[in-house]
Amino acid sequence: MAMFAIETERQLEPPIHQEWLLTNGLGGSAFGTVVGCNTRRYHGVLVAATLPPVGRVVTVSRVAEVLCLDNKPDMIELSVNQFRDMFHPKGDRYLTRFELDDFARWTYDAEGVRVTKELQLLWMRNVALLRYTIDAGASRPFRFAVHPFVTLKDFHHERHRAGSNMISKPGEREVTVAEGANSVTLAADAGRFEPAPDWWYNHIHYIESERGMDDSEDEFTPGRFTIEGKGQATLTIWIALESTAKPDWDAELERRRKAVSAARTDPENLTSGPTQLSKKQSPTLLKLERAANDFVVYRRSPDGKDGTSVIAGYPWFADWGRDTMISLPGLFLTTGRFHQARQVLGVFAKYVSEGMIPNRFDDYSNEPHYNTVDASLWFIHASFEYLNKSKDQKTFDAVLRPACRSIIDGYRRGTRYHIGMDETDGLICQGDATTQLTWMDAKYQNVVFTPRQGKAVEINALWYHSLVLMGEKDLAAKVRESFRREFWINPFRGLYDVVDGSRRDAAVRPNQILAVSLPNSPLSDEQQSAVVEVVRRELHTPVGLRTLSMASPHYRGRYSGLLYERDAAYHNGCVWPWLIGPFLDAYLRVNKRSPQAQEQARHWLQPLIARMDEFCIGQIHEICEGEPPHRPVGCPAQAWSVAEVLRLAVELGM
Repeated sequence: MAMFAIETERQLEPPIHQEWLLTNGLGGSAFGTVVGCNTRRYHGVLVAATLPPVGRVVTVSRVAEVLCLDNKPDMIELSVNQFRDMFHPKGDRYLTRFELDDFARWTYDAEGVRVTKELQLLWMRNVALLRYTIDAGASRPFRFAVHPFVTLKDFHHERHRAGSNMISKPGEREVTVAEGANSVTLAADAGRFEPAPDWWYNHIHYIESERGMDDSEDEFTPGRFTIEGKGQATLTIWIALESTAKPDWDAELERRRKAVSAARTDPENLTSGPTQLSKKQSPTLLKLERAANDFVVYRRSPDGKDGTSVIAGYPWFADWGRDTMISLPGLFLTTGRFHQARQVLGVFAKYVSEGMIPNRFDDYSNEPHYNTVDASLWFIHASFEYLNKSKDQKTFDAVLRPACRSIIDGYRRGTRYHIGMDETDGLICQGDATTQLTWMDAKYQNVVFTPRQGKAVEINALWYHSLVLMGEKDLAAKVRESFRREFWINPFRGLYDVVDGSRRDAAVRPNQILAVSLPNSPLSDEQQSAVVEVVRRELHTPVGLRTLSMASPHYRGRYSGLLYERDAAYHNGCVWPWLIGPFLDAYLRVNKRSPQAQEQARHWLQPLIARMDEFCIGQIHEICEGEPPHRPVGCPAQAWSVAEVLRLAVELGM
């Protein structure tokens, strides 16, 4: 039985708003809507990672299926496309069921003929495998055709006919389409390929319309794969960046499952301790672990060895330092994937520069970019969490502790972007009016939407936590005293968000919750309880924490419009699901993890788990609108959202 199943009731909505995602462990994906209509430029049957985990290219954006019955010319079209003023064709009227597990399956009922379409991505290969099963009864004649639409585009862009030079080279049962340095080969195991090169114009991606982006795409089709027969038949088509023999469906599926399982049982995990996930997992944990696996990707390490990284989110993020370190406990440690956790931490440890780890690697060149104040402190937290869970003292002492020491020393001396310790109080200052170095980093041209230069509350909570972990007792004591003096407002407002000289930003934001959720808190017990209550009262929603209290004049509850409008709301009202992790950690802490507190925490976590069946099937969004019903927006599948929900779900025994 599939992990996720949707009865579509032969209608366009809501399936056109429901998305699905498959990944290949390289950073590549297949991504689309349940009904089959592409609504984003990022949707595709095979989005290949040509420079794993980046260099992503949409090779085949979609396929269209046409069924003819009883030797008649009438066409039954199973696909759905959106044009400026209409949908055509309307294959939603035939779609009866969608299922998602390690592969995707669509079931169509067309005039009594059942057509089953299945899509699998091959693990660690840029290959997609499509399998069609046509069941027309005992002897009913049919003709079935599959039209691939090729774009061979950078995944951030739309394909337009003007300036394109698609070249197709057909064979009996295959075709290769090339443009410039990119090419894709499509081949079938039955029937024939009928060349009929053509362009289809002005497909509309309505989500790009909402984002104020170029929303129109032209698509090239080299022809069609066809099969004719009576009764029943199967047609398998594979799409690959390289020429390859027909993959075996069942063998490839088993290879994927073994690879994922091997990550948990790898002898190089170097631990004999208990795995966080039990062998007999609940349906909830199975769903969350499946989602978590989508973000774990291959990356070659600086010394040329095979390594591991984390895609921050699909479809458009690469591997980001901050997101990786926040996600690491949930994605790797909770699931017992210690060897891969060691690889991830090892890569970033080797890239420490002037006390900083990279916040991201370039999509095209893989060059590291250093532009964050918190990623390095999250690295220290993740390194100690790795040690606590894996008991791998050797790696910690040889690789991770020296990197942590470099970070502490770099922050004490001062490093890029005015990041450094104030000698008078031991607190960390950062940035200026032109920079956005914390996780609240939205900026449009010269407009900074959440100015947080100075001493930010979560940065100094992380700093104190890091000092305690690194045994800096005297400095930690000084920072604890300064933190309480500088950031504490009162029991009804909690903590200042930013202290910058005489400026005190008293906006109620979720950043203060980290001063309670981290294992080492600079606050008294009474202050911790007060902060949790302020955040619960002002920011908590069923799907995470708002980034700004609704009482603020700067609050924006909707996330829509052009980029400027969306960026203005990004950290000024949008709900971030990942923050449910720190919030529940803090809530459980101040309530001594009592049975009642644990039951309440499970109650608060459940709505996010339920959403995995509703929007991006099997995943959790990056953000949601601040106003009910908290519409999911932004990136449809986000690593730290899944990681934090998984981590807490395991802790709470869900």
